[in-house]
Amino acid sequence: MVFVVFESLVNGPFPHPQMAGGVPNPDAPSMNAPKANATFGYAMAVNTSRFVGVEDLRRAAQRRLPRPVFDYIDGGAEGEVTLRGNVRAFEDVAFRPRCAVDTPPPDLRTTVLGTPIALPVILAPVGSSRMFWPRGEEVAASVAGETGTIYSLSTLSGCRLEDVKKATSGPAWYQLYLLGGRDVASATLRRAIDAGFSALIVTIDTPVAGMRERDLRNGVKELVARRLGPMLPYLPDLFSHPGWLVRFLRDGGLMKFPNVMLADGPMPYADVGVALEESTVTWGDLRWIREIWKGPVVIKGVHTGDDARRAIDEGANAIVVSNHGGRQLDSVHPTIRVLPEVVAAVDGRIEVLLDGGIRRGSDVVKAVCLGARAVLIGRAYAYGLAAAGAPGVRRALAILQADITRTMKLLGCKSLAELERSLVSVPADWVRDTTSGPQV
Repeated sequence: MVFVVFESLVNGPFPHPQMAGGVPNPDAPSMNAPKANATFGYAMAVNTSRFVGVEDLRRAAQRRLPRPVFDYIDGGAEGEVTLRGNVRAFEDVAFRPRCAVDTPPPDLRTTVLGTPIALPVILAPVGSSRMFWPRGEEVAASVAGETGTIYSLSTLSGCRLEDVKKATSGPAWYQLYLLGGRDVASATLRRAIDAGFSALIVTIDTPVAGMRERDLRNGVKELVARRLGPMLPYLPDLFSHPGWLVRFLRDGGLMKFPNVMLADGPMPYADVGVALEESTVTWGDLRWIREIWKGPVVIKGVHTGDDARRAIDEGANAIVVSNHGGRQLDSVHPTIRVLPEVVAAVDGRIEVLLDGGIRRGSDVVKAVCLGARAVLIGRAYAYGLAAAGAPGVRRALAILQADITRTMKLLGCKSLAELERSLVSVPADWVRDTTSGPQV
């Protein structure tokens, strides 16, 4: 019995025809469901109104997923200092409201790189979303489109980029790793152009995969190695989540990466760590990337004012203040703390976005007050996707949207344009860090 299930985990007994054996089949019928429900054939009855905050979605995801999968979403690098700090640092930003003013329902609309969106929240690239929910990237993209915002697709997606773009009625960005080398990445860029992705995210903070201790303790290496003996100690946890397991197997089992097409087919899941070490992005790479990609380029992974200025010099159209959600170098400053430094360095020349630690709409408002054009959310929507599929993603966005609306009314602001630095106060040492240069 264990051997049968093992074979299923490796090969997937019920692969969707578009991904039979992990290989894209462009002639297979489309998996795209109507945008109105975005169930993609895997509906699950869930009363999402009981989820009051993102933390409720997190707990629901934790109950539904096996530990290795949940910790892939939830965990960070090493001691997870930065992971915790990203969230906690928002508590150090205090509001300074304007009271006794008439505030009609606030207008949350904005533009990012000239693209109008309904609220200042973009879905960040989250790799391997098919592990959380069948056709996970397509499901999340569909909900982003119906909400009126941008979906960003990771190179490490389990769904073909063409299918993800078709799944959304809104704009989509493609996030690039140079996995497989320049020729492979160039071919993927051309596919993304042909599919209609409107901006390119280039991630610069992954010269090596971070030390994610939860993955080691959970046996992720053993589980993806596809050898029964080493897998055995970790299989009971998978079997104890039958609802997840059945959907995972019906969706094709352990996925490959169809947007990283190597000479012998899609890149296997187990090759990611080694591939990242062999595909470091440097500033020089932006030159050949620009020769292929003529649209906007967003540099993700900026921690300092110096790197922000360098990104501008290299032709970036926007930057994302990001520490990879605390999953790469531990003990770097939380992103909200370094945002003022980066905004000062950019000085209005390009747009500044932020990700990391967003759990409430008030966090979004604080980031906009400190100079961010919008924020990217990863875990916040990934918890929703893992908890309930499309309804969970929809609920995560609705929670944030309601929070933003309420916070702006309490601040006395009727549009995002009125959110400014005077509405928040930050610790004095944050200001010193932005003006004194490198600390000794």
